[in-house]
Amino acid sequence: MGRLVPAVTRALDILELFLEGDGTLSAPEVTRRLQLPRTTVHELLTTLAARSYLVQIPDQTGRYRLGVRAYQLGSRYAEQLDLAAEGQQVAREVAETCDETVHVAVLEGTDVIYIAKVDSTHAVRMVSAAGRKLPAHCTSVGKMLLASLPPAELESRLAGHELVAMTQNSITEPDALLAALAGIRERGVAAEHRESNPDVSCVAAPVRDSAGQVVAALSISVPMIRWSEQREDELAELAAKGAGDLSERLGHRGGR
Repeated sequence: MGRLVPAVTRALDILELFLEGDGTLSAPEVTRRLQLPRTTVHELLTTLAARSYLVQIPDQTGRYRLGVRAYQLGSRYAEQLDLAAEGQQVAREVAETCDETVHVAVLEGTDVIYIAKVDSTHAVRMVSAAGRKLPAHCTSVGKMLLASLPPAELESRLAGHELVAMTQNSITEPDALLAALAGIRERGVAAEHRESNPDVSCVAAPVRDSAGQVVAALSISVPMIRWSEQREDELAELAAKGAGDLSERLGHRGGR
């Protein structure tokens, strides 16, 4: 591995400062926050502005914001994003941490479609596959995605929809589902206890895009022989972290 170039590192440090606050900075502010010499900061700002990575704000002498070149790079990155591919990579990292089955799913109508899956290495594990479709109200990913919909859209999707049961634990009453979704919104993660499979429980967290919209959910599924309340709390935290990591890959900057 080659050595890092200090000047490039400092230039990137400056650019990353513009991801915070209102997105504008002056040379003295950069100097203070990065603890760099004033001359160095002036030279770096001048260079970045000359290459259109920064631009001076009109009527605000000495104050900068990100320039068009930064936007062009970000747009090119966004064009190359593939939710399924990024989801598969993050799912693999989460599965390596907990050694349980990890899914990433999206909402289609009142169903969820699994777009990524990584299996546990345990002898007892989930029997599922990417591309499989399940009723959203019976799964943790589905309930997480339904809970993230605007109220009017949720009402529209559920209007006249029969909540079919996959197990005896499945939610089949609309009022019970709405109450469960309200709890999920408050908690920020969803859980499903033997509602789609009588031998499995799951937890899920929301995945957001660059605009902050929930576009998918990441879940961790565990056979009941390895499930407990403590394990649920641990996996809920891990699912939230994994979903946050995937959100960051999609350009979301709002935190977890």
